[in-house]
Amino acid sequence: MPGASSPARLRGLLLICLAAVSWGTTGSVMTVLVARAGAHPLVIGAVRMLVAAALLLAGARLVAGSVRVARRDRWRAVAMGVAMAAFQATYFAAIPLTGIAVAALIAICSSPLLIAALAALFLGERLGARVFLALGLGVAGTALLIAGPGLAAGLSPRFVAGVLLALAAGLAYAVYVVVAKAALLGTAPLPLAGANFTVAALVLAPALLLPGATRQIELGWPWMLYLGVVATAGAYTVYTLGLRDVPATAAGVASLLEPLTATLLGVLLFGERLGAAGVAGGVLLFAALALVLTAGDGPPPPAAPDP
Repeated sequence: MPGASSPARLRGLLLICLAAVSWGTTGSVMTVLVARAGAHPLVIGAVRMLVAAALLLAGARLVAGSVRVARRDRWRAVAMGVAMAAFQATYFAAIPLTGIAVAALIAICSSPLLIAALAALFLGERLGARVFLALGLGVAGTALLIAGPGLAAGLSPRFVAGVLLALAAGLAYAVYVVVAKAALLGTAPLPLAGANFTVAALVLAPALLLPGATRQIELGWPWMLYLGVVATAGAYTVYTLGLRDVPATAAGVASLLEPLTATLLGVLLFGERLGAAGVAGGVLLFAALALVLTAGDGPPPPAAPDP
């Protein structure tokens, strides 16, 4: 693993930040899709996965010359695809039960901590003091960003169910990141992404049979195309490229730029108020990223064993 000051590590973090900013636009686009096309979140997710899978497979063929995944990593590609589909399903299911802000708070803030725990257990990553501090600042900053406009929710059974679903989304994303980090030791990024998004598309394909799905796609196809091409295929490609040179824990912290982007777009496009707490949250997020940029990596993780 490159040292903390290496150009490869810095480039990797910048790519991950770019992906996180792209993901941060999805909430705004989904809001438009629901308003203009009455689109069901699972239909949106299924179309995103299908478009992304087709593009990533084509890109793998053109750039890497092959869509082949190393034999020892094939089960990892399947696991990543199932984890991605699970994230889409659980996160979108949590939103109507808890609201967008609460679901995002729980899912996005829990994932860096879960990534850190899983990376330490399965990848041998050592968590230094700076990384622990960055995790704390990042989670606190995200909480402030989402709570800034003023958030209140009761502990009804409906709300508790939504919280559990959002936690499941955070766990699914953490599993995706940690498995991807191990798979990248033996498989090129584009073939790996093409394979796992194909699995995710197959898992979510039944959502296209929901009543009115065809009409929803007809009305919202430009926005769905953006989600599939830019915010999914493009974002996960640069994320996977960046993940090759960045510890999984650091990637989880850098990904917290997603809620910052989503909040800023809400303020600028939909008139949401950020407030003093939100501004403070943004400052904490950037402080967390600065700590990640200057943190040491420790020894590289061991090679993944053959299954």
